[in-house]
Amino acid sequence: MSIDIQQIRSQFPILNREVNGKPLVYLDNGATSQKPKVVLDVLDEYYEKYNANVHRGIHTLSQEATDLMEESRRKIQKFINAKHDYEIIFTRGTTEGINLVSNSLRNVLSADDEIIITEIEHHSNIVPWQLLCQRTGAKLKYIPLTAEGILDIEKLDDLLTEKTKLVCVNQVSNALGVVNPIKTIIEKAHAKGAWVLIDAAQSAPHTAIDVRAMDCDFLVFSGHKMYGPTGIGVLYGKEDILNELPPFHGGGEMIKDVTMEVSTYACLPFKFEAGTPDIAGIIGLGAAVDFINSIGIQNIHDYEKELVDYTIQRLSEFDEVEIYAKDAEHSGAVSFNLKFDGVHSSDVGMILDKKGIAVRTGHHCAQPIMHHFNIPGTVRASFAVYNTKEEIDTFIDGLKTAIRMLG
Repeated sequence: MSIDIQQIRSQFPILNREVNGKPLVYLDNGATSQKPKVVLDVLDEYYEKYNANVHRGIHTLSQEATDLMEESRRKIQKFINAKHDYEIIFTRGTTEGINLVSNSLRNVLSADDEIIITEIEHHSNIVPWQLLCQRTGAKLKYIPLTAEGILDIEKLDDLLTEKTKLVCVNQVSNALGVVNPIKTIIEKAHAKGAWVLIDAAQSAPHTAIDVRAMDCDFLVFSGHKMYGPTGIGVLYGKEDILNELPPFHGGGEMIKDVTMEVSTYACLPFKFEAGTPDIAGIIGLGAAVDFINSIGIQNIHDYEKELVDYTIQRLSEFDEVEIYAKDAEHSGAVSFNLKFDGVHSSDVGMILDKKGIAVRTGHHCAQPIMHHFNIPGTVRASFAVYNTKEEIDTFIDGLKTAIRMLG
């Protein structure tokens, strides 16, 4: 590979710590990734040197903070190849980005309209649409999973109608690591005149995103899963659609004029950014994008594919292990269980934790997937560019202990 993994690992202070007397092996990156020193440093630097509110002051600190924040917006514009920087809306994360769109559609949808989601979604791409349909009377439909755990994409043609107004799907499943055929979904939805929202929370850290080539109408992702701070995220929307939608939050910053009778709203992106933003988080997200770009997103993608393939190969050595959607294309994560009656995924997770290995267990905020497989949850190992095959071997050794103890 054209990347130096040990040099990359040296940039993450937390990787030096021990857990339960063992070197930390962090394989819970699908929940949140660790932060490199360059991100940690810019957070400290903001509060130590530039701490001021943005867009509102003529003094030097406010001007500097504003410049740094808007520079981050432009970095993210380039990172996903948006046409305009004002198509980048800062949110608290993927969940708020989806809720922003769903709430802004409250006065756009009617009881005759339909929304399509999928059975492979995170709860944050299910519940907001259920709430919207309850409020508007619109109908919610979904693309089911096959027995193998991939989308039954052939069902989409039957689900799409002239009444379909929006299709929402994740690019990569957080629970299974499965890559979904979003290009096909977008093309079919647009043929019916529907908008498409892509949840890129699990893809933005792992693969190149080009919203113009993709031709999605909305795209959301979180900073904390891509080496950035928690509490910051991005909503991308096409300019004409964002101009059409009403604001989500009301308050300062998002207005043009306010009287006691009526208010008019600011232009993009500020129409959707009420109140004081997470300035440090936005600047930190810009630093995370710089970190990713310094390695190269294609290099990250290729290296992590090796990690995923190696993990599936090692897990396949055990008759006691069931890998979900094993033959599907994966990105960033692998989900599995032990085939022992009465053994819960958390039992495996606790044994691994005693060896300093961090994995995710449970339903991963994706209960419909668990219902599909008739299981309470899975063990998920998820990866970042700082992980190594040696760590995977350590994880496999820990799994052998779990098999001995639980079998």
